[in-house]
Order: sequence, then structure tokens, then C-alpha cells
Amino acid sequence: MPDASTLTLFALASLALLIVPGPAVLYIVTRSIDQGRTAGIVSTLGIHVGTLVHIAAAALGLSALVVSSALAFNTIKYLGAAYLIWLGVRKIMGRDEDGGEPEVRTQRLSRIFYQGILVNILNPKTALFFLAFLPQFVDVSKGHVGLQILFLGVFFMLIGMCSDGLYAVVAAGAGNWLRGNARFVRFQRYFSGGIFVTLGLAAALSGSRAATD
Repeated sequence: MPDASTLTLFALASLALLIVPGPAVLYIVTRSIDQGRTAGIVSTLGIHVGTLVHIAAAALGLSALVVSSALAFNTIKYLGAAYLIWLGVRKIMGRDEDGGEPEVRTQRLSRIFYQGILVNILNPKTALFFLAFLPQFVDVSKGHVGLQILFLGVFFMLIGMCSDGLYAVVAAGAGNWLRGNARFVRFQRYFSGGIFVTLGLAAALSGSRAATD
């Protein structure tokens, strides 16, 4: 386990990275605006179950393999991008029911949860975060490197759940007002779908190996 000063520095650095909106945050915000606080919290839980997969991969050294292999890196990057674009197009192509006052089509919470998992598993930036950032706080001289990565990864995930949960609550509050706005409701699917398509295109075109949540 890292000493108190190292853990404090890691917590502050993690928080600084987490509060900057990235694909995971925008997914949570979109779900929160669409369906409210519960959907936002469920999407947060899904995102961080996906984080657990990356933590396990980093602890086992698989993240290093992904980064060292251009084919593996690009495969994950484009799969993640394609999935986000598919979500966006599906949202945009949705039709208002009954031809009258448009309604927000709700997704089952289980579906939102599993989508959150996939969004983060297929997000190469998350894997790259654990490779580029987290190892800086691992003390090789203490041994048990895998356990150190596991501890720091779970600690990072808990901080992320708090910050992302706050995003979900705030976005859900804004969503309550936005859903009462007839114009916003009418174009809501374009707003939400556009976010997903933009995220997908950004992921596909990104050449950066810097990682944020």
C-alpha cells in the first residue's frame, strides 16, 4: 500500500483528471438528461464496472500488450468508436410515438447499465490511463506490483464514482427543466444522438495516447 503522501498526491491528480469531461462523463450526462437521476446513477455504475475490467487488465499486464500492439490498440479504438456512433445514429433515427406530443423513449435500466460497461471497456483511453498515469505511483522496490496497481485502480474507481455520480445528479436536475421545455423535447433525440456520434468520431480520429475518464 502506498504511503499517505503518495496516496494523497494520487487522489488529487486523479480528481483533477476525472473532473474534465470525457467519453464516460458525457455518456453519464446524456443518460441523466434523457431519463433522470436513476438512469444517471445506473450508467455511472456500468461505467465503473467497465473500469474494473481495465484495472484487472492493468494488474495482469494486458494493458501494456494493447499499447505495444498497434493492431490491438486500433481494434479496440475503432470498436469503441463504432459502438458510440451506433448509439448516436440509433437515437437520432428514433421516431416520436403517436405522431403527437413527442415523448422521450426510455431505455431499460439493465440496458443502460450494460451499455455503460461496454462504453468504458471499448474506450482505449481508459486502458491507456492506467498505463501512462497510474504506474507513476507504483513503487517497484516494495514488490507486489500487481497488488499495488489493483489497490490504486480501485481507489481511482471510487473517486470516479463520486465525481461521476455528482455529474449524474446535476445533469438529472437540469434534465428535469429541459424535459419541460417543449422545444428541447422535440429535438432531444438529435441532441443526445449528436453527442454520441461526436464522441465516436473523436475516438476514431484521435491519435493521442493521453488518457482521461
